[in-house]
Amino acid sequence: MRALCWTSGGDLSVRQVPDPELRNDHDVIVRVRRSATCGADLPLLAGQAPGLAAGDVLGHEFLGDVVETGAAVRRHRVGDRVVVCASVACGACWYCRQGLPSCCDNGSTEPAVSEAEWGHPVAGGFGQPRAAGGFAGSHAEYVRVPYADVGAFTVPEAVGDDRALFASDAAPAGWLGAEGGQVRPGDVVAVWGAGAVGQLAARAAWLLGAGRVVVVDRHPTRLLMARQHTSAETLDLRHTDVAAELRELSGGRGPDVCVEAVGGPAGEHRSLADRFAGRARAPEAVREAVYACRKGGSVFVLNGGARLVDAFPVGAAVQKGLTVRGGRQQGQRHIPMLLDRMARDELRTEHLATHHFPLERAVEGYALFRDRPEECLRAVFTPH
Repeated sequence: MRALCWTSGGDLSVRQVPDPELRNDHDVIVRVRRSATCGADLPLLAGQAPGLAAGDVLGHEFLGDVVETGAAVRRHRVGDRVVVCASVACGACWYCRQGLPSCCDNGSTEPAVSEAEWGHPVAGGFGQPRAAGGFAGSHAEYVRVPYADVGAFTVPEAVGDDRALFASDAAPAGWLGAEGGQVRPGDVVAVWGAGAVGQLAARAAWLLGAGRVVVVDRHPTRLLMARQHTSAETLDLRHTDVAAELRELSGGRGPDVCVEAVGGPAGEHRSLADRFAGRARAPEAVREAVYACRKGGSVFVLNGGARLVDAFPVGAAVQKGLTVRGGRQQGQRHIPMLLDRMARDELRTEHLATHHFPLERAVEGYALFRDRPEECLRAVFTPH
């Protein structure tokens, strides 16, 4: 089959790779219909993710048709159109039973590597290096999906491919930002980042009852899209004192909930020495969110790209009594609800697919996504 692969020279190439095969009774094979780029891929392209090997297939946000099932699969049959959670979880370990699939003990192909990196093994993911899961990615004609009864979900007939695609990763990530930030009715919510996840965090905040939602970014086209598709107010950080404006919009207090959804390459302004040592400055959006949030408020961090961070404003978090949390999307919990909302037209995501390419042009699509974020919000690849 054809797939977008990492090469030995650190480039991308569409090439022939072996077809995936069932490896255990809980697997299914999915014929990919749509697969999208994601900001989490950018550190891979920038060489900031150790462990990638030549031939590794990239991509993690996808949907397609089931073409083969393992003997123990109960929820899916050949021909089902499914969206697949971008992270991999077993559904049976202690963490999965507690409703924390992103912390799964069994969802990584290399748990020892994950444990060395983060202190504990965490859930794996498609299209990532060994420390982040090691499963072959979705920018391919076919994908093996482990624990299919846990991580693959039948798409309602009323939901189109371009809408359902974002239930794989961006929509659950955005929902987690709002839910994890504990948005309550009437809250003022500020979201840093007007990309796909930021826009969906803003929409989630409305659906959870927020009274006012503000999106912060530096790209005018993305801010316009946020206003049009999420009904949020927007602030252009290039021309605005963000913290002062947020206080003005919230009765002088600051937002009740701040969600960091900037994404992109972690530490893109780091020195070469810092890059090799794994050091990074505190992401500016996180710092700004901590300082802007009202006393007693909540900050939720979605960008997991930074491995180590210095100069985090601990004093401000403590003195202001903030709740600061972070997390990876938990699609195994949220995707069914999100698909229902999509079917009821409460959650629209197809506008995020700003560019479509056949798989053969995936390298071109990634270049556009990486180099022209103002123009390309997400590139979507169609293998068939």
